[in-house]
Amino acid sequence: MSPYVRKVRQSSGAWSVQLVVWSARGRRVVRRVGTAHNDGEVAVLTAAAEQMVPQPQLPIGSGGGVGGVVSGLSPVVAGSRLGPLWDVLETAWRRMGFADVVADKVFHDLVLARVLEPTSEKDSLRVLDEAGVAAVSYPTLKRHLPKFAAGEFRAVVASACAARAGVGPAALAFYDVTTLCFETDEGDGFREPGFSKERRLEPQITVGLLTDRSGMPLTVDAFEGNKAETKTMIPVVKSFTAAHGISGVTVVADAGMLSEANPKDVEDAGWSLIVGGRPPEVPYQAAEWQRAHPGQQPAGKLVLSQPTPMGPKADQRRRTTCYQYKLDRAKRALHGIDAQIGKAEKAVAGKAPVKRNRFVVLEGARKPVNRQLEAKARALAGWKSYVTNLNDADPAFVIGAHHELWHVERAFKMSKHDLRARPIYHHKQESTQAHLTIVFAALAISRWLEQQTGWTIKRLVKTPRRYRTDTIRVGNHTFQAQPDIPDDIRDLLQHIT
Repeated sequence: MSPYVRKVRQSSGAWSVQLVVWSARGRRVVRRVGTAHNDGEVAVLTAAAEQMVPQPQLPIGSGGGVGGVVSGLSPVVAGSRLGPLWDVLETAWRRMGFADVVADKVFHDLVLARVLEPTSEKDSLRVLDEAGVAAVSYPTLKRHLPKFAAGEFRAVVASACAARAGVGPAALAFYDVTTLCFETDEGDGFREPGFSKERRLEPQITVGLLTDRSGMPLTVDAFEGNKAETKTMIPVVKSFTAAHGISGVTVVADAGMLSEANPKDVEDAGWSLIVGGRPPEVPYQAAEWQRAHPGQQPAGKLVLSQPTPMGPKADQRRRTTCYQYKLDRAKRALHGIDAQIGKAEKAVAGKAPVKRNRFVVLEGARKPVNRQLEAKARALAGWKSYVTNLNDADPAFVIGAHHELWHVERAFKMSKHDLRARPIYHHKQESTQAHLTIVFAALAISRWLEQQTGWTIKRLVKTPRRYRTDTIRVGNHTFQAQPDIPDDIRDLLQHIT
């Protein structure tokens, strides 16, 4: 049976124009043409729907038409754009404050295109064209990239992120690093082989990211690929505090950032520090607790703290170490130790090849199991240490602050996977720095959208992307045909915009 045009009033008061067929199973919608909000739009969408019907029908609204639209004129789709989704991205751009500090349309378009579909800067022009957004030419884009690579430009973008995050004079700043590799065999002084997070041998760069406790990016910087991770934290935090006039920042980092010099540099700069790690020996207070409770394990959690003077007497630093025992952490650690000991015993017995195993000692032809190391590992299972220079710090605050470090790790994951931060299409340091500035701004917009909706950025982009706003022309009349969006998605988008 041939489909016919059907108009349905929605709960919002708008009209949904549909193509419907009757079958043995009842009425079925074969196509939703669009949503109309007045008589003129209803007439345009109805005329457009009639043109989609394979068999001729009598024109609706004959004898002058509805809303001033003359019947018999063929509607023409004059344009199409990702209206709902692009409007959401524009709103996020404004709410982040980028519209107030960045007056560069090329940067605006490249950032939103990366959130929409991460690809190369050149291919972003194709993404913009498919979104119905007028894009600049590729030569114009290339002329703008050096501007985005400048430190001053990135500082302006970072200032908007810091303002949005509400960074105050005594802020918590979370720091972590990652590596981004390149498809090349030779280094050039910036792209150099080094310790790779991805276990790759190609030249890479080291990227340091600073976020607030919710994961909102505050600043980013790139270093040579062979630069030690511990030497990246101080320059990034210094540039951030200098740019925003912050003096009492508390830097939260993982054990990889705890070099011998870093804590001293942090204290000399007037900052506070919270660094997590694993104790090299069983804490004294933990040993005392075990002596008082022989044969017992702490139930659930146990938190201990003790002053820890560090350094020579001429330059002694007073710090506090908090120790936390968690039963779940101990169970996971002991399970891993049991598995490694089992492999070590098989290797010693000659039942399995000798592979990398910390419990196997190679002493010439002998390969005994290191039972002393096993006993030490079992005694340390479940314990984790947190070092801070905060005076009279509440252990719960120190441990809780460090547990928020997963936000910066998630931000790195989002940037490397959802936003494809790896600059494989760039060969010069200047273009690589410009690429990182674009990814940094896209990460801020993505994080803001996730905070507003509770959705991942991947889901937020994928769901409304199927709905487009069409520009329809009938005679001398031009109308915007809004897509027929389900009520739950419409409510979500209206909450953002």
